[in-house]
Amino acid sequence: MQGMIMHHSQAVEMTALIPSHTENKDLRSLGARISSSQSDEIRFMKRWLAVRGEQVSMAMPGMRSMDSHPMVLMPGMLTPAQMEALRKAKGAGFDHLFLTGMIQHHNGALTMVKDLFDTEGAGQDAELFDFATDADNTQRAEIRIVQTMLEKNTPEEKQ
Repeated sequence: MQGMIMHHSQAVEMTALIPSHTENKDLRSLGARISSSQSDEIRFMKRWLAVRGEQVSMAMPGMRSMDSHPMVLMPGMLTPAQMEALRKAKGAGFDHLFLTGMIQHHNGALTMVKDLFDTEGAGQDAELFDFATDADNTQRAEIRIVQTMLEKNTPEEKQ
């Protein structure tokens, strides 16, 4: 849960760039949905951890840390260099980086859910099982949407 909170926080950070980096209405709509769902899930995960007396954040440098400590990335998270490229991009370039980055990001979430379910006893907490199953379904659906958007926004070089 701690790792997934960090993971979701990066997706929210990515979507926060959309209003100032693109005029693409479809991307703006998608970003709003992703930001809303990921923020809701972050609140759920924080409550879940708090109820169990667990620490909410992982003991590691912050995501934006530029110090000399190595940053541990959860599966699929964008590297600092990828995030910097996203921050610098505008328009169609931003759209492409955002969409490909979100596919990478969501695939990482699917890996985290699989790893959770591969852990003995992990599915015994009904609330956690429901959350992880919903997250898996949502991520898969959003990947299909993002792939369609990416195909639609890619120049017709194949003809």
